[in-house]
Amino acid sequence: MVTHKKIDTDLGEVHISPPRERTGEFEPQIVGKWSRQLGGGLDKHILMMYAHGNSYSDIKRQIREIYGVDYSESSISEVTEQVWGEVVNWQQRPLLSLYCVLFLDGMYFTSREGGKSTRKVLYSIYSIDANGERDILGIYIKESEGAHEWGRVLEDLKRRGIEDVLFCCVDGLKGFSESIEQVFPKAIVQRCIVHMVRSSTKYVSYQYIKSVCSDLRKIYSAVDRSGAEMALEAFKETWNAKYPEIAKQWEANWTELMAFMDYGSGIRKMIYTTNSVEALHRQIRKVTKTKGSWVNDKALIKQLYLILMYGSKSWNKKVLGWLNISKDLNQHFGKRFSEHELE
Repeated sequence: MVTHKKIDTDLGEVHISPPRERTGEFEPQIVGKWSRQLGGGLDKHILMMYAHGNSYSDIKRQIREIYGVDYSESSISEVTEQVWGEVVNWQQRPLLSLYCVLFLDGMYFTSREGGKSTRKVLYSIYSIDANGERDILGIYIKESEGAHEWGRVLEDLKRRGIEDVLFCCVDGLKGFSESIEQVFPKAIVQRCIVHMVRSSTKYVSYQYIKSVCSDLRKIYSAVDRSGAEMALEAFKETWNAKYPEIAKQWEANWTELMAFMDYGSGIRKMIYTTNSVEALHRQIRKVTKTKGSWVNDKALIKQLYLILMYGSKSWNKKVLGWLNISKDLNQHFGKRFSEHELE
């Protein structure tokens, strides 16, 4: 059975013929039952298309092809603008008092200011709480990446409710550890092993790269710190004549590189690298790689937020094997950790 009704749109009245069935179980998705306006359902589709990297002109064309409705780019812009209040609330929401791990990393985008394109940095904070749940605590757009700016971001997280952090996993940015210590003095800083391997083998010849990486793996996969030190000495004997700078880099950052050695395999696997937040960035880059720049920072933040919300199934997962990890955390940190479980 087919019915007929008129609905109001930005372009005037439109006649539609929605299907109908005897049981009344059919639920229209674009124009709801009893509704006389085109909006809510289509708005969701517009936001979803925008979250998948479609430009306003792309969305306009797809709406016309699928629904036979001509939506102006300004109307589409108004729909995406509606999400801004949601973005602000999400960015300012209260946080838990303790997080077990904060993964901190940045990625670059291009935004336009005063008619000129300029490079901006997205500061991402990806977390694991005392129940093993992952979350993105915030996204911040800054002019450049530096330890001082990271300190300001961490201060904002503290203002929103974080009192303590067990581990901060970071790359090799100069001064990062000092900025973290000023805000969360008890936090243990773990330098990303993967980043360290990449940076220290940057100038290694192709014919030796596999052998060098294999010997470096013996260092960070050792049973304990003593074993790691022995593996480093063996590495120096093998490679110091050809690549003396590699061992020097590892020795200069030894404390932060080996922080994970004091814990069981579950915690080690969780904190030895910032790959978790880098995977999040790959998800974002997959959507944004075809876009040259954004008209302003606000437009960039809106799209990043929608990408993250519509792609939450890929990052909003509980840590695998959390029961054993939580036992290890409780053994090492006692009430500092256990008082926050099931918070």
